[in-house]
Amino acid sequence: MIGALRGVLAEKEPQRLLVDVQGVGYELEVPMSTFLALPATGSPVRLRVHHVLREDASLLYGFNTEDERTLFRALLRVTGVGPRMALSILSGMSAEAFEGAIAGDDAASLTRIPGVGRKTAERLVVEMRDHFSSSVRAKSVPGAVRSAREEALDALLALGYKPAEAARLLEAVGNAPESTEDLLRAALQGATR
Repeated sequence: MIGALRGVLAEKEPQRLLVDVQGVGYELEVPMSTFLALPATGSPVRLRVHHVLREDASLLYGFNTEDERTLFRALLRVTGVGPRMALSILSGMSAEAFEGAIAGDDAASLTRIPGVGRKTAERLVVEMRDHFSSSVRAKSVPGAVRSAREEALDALLALGYKPAEAARLLEAVGNAPESTEDLLRAALQGATR
């Protein structure tokens, strides 16, 4: 499988590139976010790649950042989302905006992306919620000093609260409690009111 390509950008047009790697031209489909970040034709380029092998084709999808490729791969796991739809989603909004829409249960903003209807947007919100809560935990560095607020947020997520709801509960507590336990207790008391 091809994981990355480094070569010369031979051709580029919206959502399609040709990268020359020592005389071999690799054609890649890319989201608009990657296309807009590309250098001029003839410049060196390095892209992360998602390689799809099908019975009738070998397809390459290129990404400027690892976050884009990771999100693309996660989108492919959602029922009814294929590579074209995943590229459309990445072209329609940034990875950060997409994560915010998922965290805020904002299916309406997802329907503004061409090709994403109401049912698909709702399915994305439901199926991608776990991806973002687990990726937030995966990014935390073992042994790193974490604040009481970060630990309380993780505890609320583990209890089943949505990220936006957990953040709101902690925000309502304010800055008074110092320890993780006190923050968590105050947040849970606020949730029962």
